[in-house]
Amino acid sequence: MLKTLKIRLGLQYYLLKIRFRLLLEELLFLWRVRNTAEIKIVIGSSGIFENGWIPTNYQYLNLLNERHWVRAFGGKKIDAILAEHVFEHLTEDEGSRALEICHKYMKKGARIRVAVPDGYNPNVDYIEMVKPGGSGAGSEDHKVLYNVELLESLFVSAGFSVQRLEYYDSNGEFHKSIWNPDDGKINRSLEYDPRNSGGTINYTSLILDGIKQ
Repeated sequence: MLKTLKIRLGLQYYLLKIRFRLLLEELLFLWRVRNTAEIKIVIGSSGIFENGWIPTNYQYLNLLNERHWVRAFGGKKIDAILAEHVFEHLTEDEGSRALEICHKYMKKGARIRVAVPDGYNPNVDYIEMVKPGGSGAGSEDHKVLYNVELLESLFVSAGFSVQRLEYYDSNGEFHKSIWNPDDGKINRSLEYDPRNSGGTINYTSLILDGIKQ
């Protein structure tokens, strides 16, 4: 009985610590938004973000909960958004809605950079790892395996013009444009993923920029 009580108290203490830490994180996020001239946010940062960027967590900035966006930004507009391996965790309809919300709160000329697993990658082991329900970490929660045309169509429907940065085409050929990491560094990319060291392409993402016109 005493042992069970200690376990319950320990669990409650642990949960309180998580809630308190999340509250502090949310307050810091709101403070940064209100006191930063150039608002550049990272969606689902998991603690990984570059200097000058503001990390977020879905508990207080959910891509699909516009009330979060109203509370966070009000009349302020966003300069840049970065989402690396986030949109594959949404359904296609949810991804479309998320891009519409992002578009609404961005400045004219602002950029959203999105990276997702590439469904046209010709490597069968890669596809097995990243497909919905695949063998890779987090893939059990993947909802869509995007290719360049499908993801681009969501951007266009939301009102963005599109720039293709890194992607495989339907013939399995890899394409890469020059892109500036200051506009949003994608770690799972040709240049920045250490698995590609030595000149062999082992892991890349489908990377697109959407520009608000």
